[in-house]
Amino acid sequence: MQADPRLTPTSYIVLGLLDLISGEATPYDLKQMLAGSVGNFWTVQHSALYAEPERLAAGGYLSERREESGRRRRFYAITDEGRAAVDAWRRQMPTETAQLRDPGVLKLFFGGDPAALAAHQTSLHEAKLAGYEALRAQLADRMPAAQLRALEVGIAFERAMIAIWADVRAAG
Repeated sequence: MQADPRLTPTSYIVLGLLDLISGEATPYDLKQMLAGSVGNFWTVQHSALYAEPERLAAGGYLSERREESGRRRRFYAITDEGRAAVDAWRRQMPTETAQLRDPGVLKLFFGGDPAALAAHQTSLHEAKLAGYEALRAQLADRMPAAQLRALEVGIAFERAMIAIWADVRAAG
């Protein structure tokens, strides 16, 4: 076991996903879970997501089981130490605000055509909003309250971005 590895946002995503399922998952399973949940509001490089479980296992935060034959996949599960770390992390308040990393805003800043950008960005945000609303309609009665609240944040964000791009279009 390595000495207390530094836990990063990716660490907490891996721990949190494994805590949610209360079972085992391969890095590929984690990638699939990320895509349908946290990936909507937090970007994680696939290479980091594949490497992180092994690092967390070395630190005692996850247990690891390897298939004896076949593809010899590695399955990870959260340990009591991992659960304690993610519980402590949940109680800590964030110390920084969100970063806006929007390619449309970047292009607008550097002189991109406001009308063209507004039309394009509006369509992207409308599509994302439709996806969130479909997810809410499909799963709202089965989602834990915390996940439903996070989904509602995404819906509100997309609506706000649609309004912002409408203002950009109107200002020309």
